[in-house]
Amino acid sequence: MADLPPHLADVRNKVTLGVEVVENVSSTAYPGCYPGIDDAFDIEKFKEAFDVRIISETPDEIEFDMLGVDAAIANTVRRILLAEVPTMAAESCLFYNNTSIIQDEVLAHRIGLIPIKADPRLFDYSLGSNDTDENTRIVFQLNVKCEMRKGVPKGAHKPEDLYTHYRVTSQDLVWVPQGNQATEHAEDPIRPVHSDILIALLKPGQEINMEIHCIKGIGKEHAKWSPVGTASYRLMPEIVLKKDFVGEEADDLAACFNPGVIIVEQGGDGVRRARVGDARACTMTREVYRHAHLAPYVELKRIRDHFIFSVESTGAMPAATLVTEAIGMMLDKVELLTLALDQLERDDGDEMEEDAEAEDEA
Repeated sequence: MADLPPHLADVRNKVTLGVEVVENVSSTAYPGCYPGIDDAFDIEKFKEAFDVRIISETPDEIEFDMLGVDAAIANTVRRILLAEVPTMAAESCLFYNNTSIIQDEVLAHRIGLIPIKADPRLFDYSLGSNDTDENTRIVFQLNVKCEMRKGVPKGAHKPEDLYTHYRVTSQDLVWVPQGNQATEHAEDPIRPVHSDILIALLKPGQEINMEIHCIKGIGKEHAKWSPVGTASYRLMPEIVLKKDFVGEEADDLAACFNPGVIIVEQGGDGVRRARVGDARACTMTREVYRHAHLAPYVELKRIRDHFIFSVESTGAMPAATLVTEAIGMMLDKVELLTLALDQLERDDGDEMEEDAEAEDEA
């Protein structure tokens, strides 16, 4: 197999950011694109090129690099994270009394968007509104009434000081265990992820009495079931300096990028030179192209198969767990597609045999 010449390899592997346009955005990594180049998929080559590097991780956020994959695969992971990894969220609200100024349907919508700290893998999908199985449903109660406080200090004027339950927050949601849920979740009780989410403001005499039922669902059906706040990726930046930038030019170059992207250092000869530092921090603003004495000597590119992922969990599950779940679901989809294609191939083979037999009989 012939190797690609350098200029074609750059077109193949890099996305170039020009002054006015972005070039080489289309992938050409498929058979028949270049004469003499075998682009047939090879699993061993894929394994050699594929890599995942965790850059930073907290329970709620993770940043990692995914290398050696096409944009279609990276985007599949992102879309599954947004729309197909399940969580638990409020689906039905039973109102017994609501004298607040917030209408029932608006209040139900606000409560539905409160993320619930419960592992959805421990629950089954609900089969309908009459389903009361403890393995499919989480129940909360919200019973609050605003009243005047007794013994308020003279001069107090803030509503929080004058009234009880002036602010209704997610902390007021009381979990009502169903069946043996209390035992199963004793170490990590079910609760809202955050206790300070504002639900409503009440004045004396107003109250809310309701029951909330949470079930398992996916973001494709409603955003309240999406397990992530953000799930995004970008291509790894690459900055090419085509000459030495020294002295004031080096300072001018560094000022065109985010701090740390271009580093100006003084060498052993006493000359201050610019070099590429942390290209990852570059947001590709193309500010450098506005300066005539810098633009001809700088190229801004992105590496086509190097994706920087940022995932922020709503808190229902750790961000790293969400990524693992998304990749597992993608593999399940691939397996299902493979089985379907195998079945289609067998059906075609059977039809060809039947046609051959019919011709022989004729």
